[in-house]
Amino acid sequence: MSKPVGPYTPIVRAGDFLFVSGQLGLRDGTMVEGGVLAEARQALANLRTLVESEGATLDHIVKTTVFLADMADFASVNEVYVEAFGDHRPARSAIAVAGLPLGGRFEIEALLHCPE
Repeated sequence: MSKPVGPYTPIVRAGDFLFVSGQLGLRDGTMVEGGVLAEARQALANLRTLVESEGATLDHIVKTTVFLADMADFASVNEVYVEAFGDHRPARSAIAVAGLPLGGRFEIEALLHCPE
């Protein structure tokens, strides 16, 4: 699991809900190379690792927010998103932003419902 890039907790449980902070395409503290698709794959892998550390799966995700440095990447990122989620389709927002930490091009946060 990567160390957060700021003063926050990567995943927090509140009752039957898990809140996952924004995940970037970081591996071993460094942004992966290969552009937005490589970053998206790594960010989704990081998300999966955090979720599984709490005994949940991506199927428990009810809402995601995707942040893109360039909305022109929307369609190609959707393909990577479907690779990760399969037939599961949580509610989602996609937002274009002026910038992301560490020069990232993709970030994802999630809300999970996981009754104990």
